[in-house]
Amino acid sequence: MRYNKIRKMDIADGPGVRVSIFLQGCTFKCPGCFNPETHDFNGGKEFTADNLQQLLTLCEPEYVKGLSILGGEPLHPQNIAGTIEIAKTFKQKFPDKTIWLWSGYLYENVVDKNIFNYIDVMVDGQFVQGLKNPMLKYCGSSNQRVIDVKKTLANKKITLWQD
Repeated sequence: MRYNKIRKMDIADGPGVRVSIFLQGCTFKCPGCFNPETHDFNGGKEFTADNLQQLLTLCEPEYVKGLSILGGEPLHPQNIAGTIEIAKTFKQKFPDKTIWLWSGYLYENVVDKNIFNYIDVMVDGQFVQGLKNPMLKYCGSSNQRVIDVKKTLANKKITLWQD
């Protein structure tokens, strides 16, 4: 798996101060994507055990509320195993901090549902330029949903995250 960048203090991708990782590679290539430099699977840098340790270290301060995983496409078959490894390792170390994940896949269409054991919130759906709305919180277009994964699993139906 490859990654594009790690932000050590992100206040745009989820609530509070967060650490964000932008994974490399996306086949959706949504027109108007805010991160087109992450589309090429050969771009960025190889994600290593040292990068994982760096992520965990950056998340240690109490003021860091959690980890945000974006892309590229974290749930693409080339990235999903690495995404699960990051999420699982993070939750083992920080069970009270949250993981937010952005994906072009709809929640219902995620193939490897193991990821849902670790993430707290999933913003799903491809960005649609014609539905772009800069007033939306944590979404780029109105077709995207901010899903509370834990409540969705418990309720057995899509439950949106409430601020």
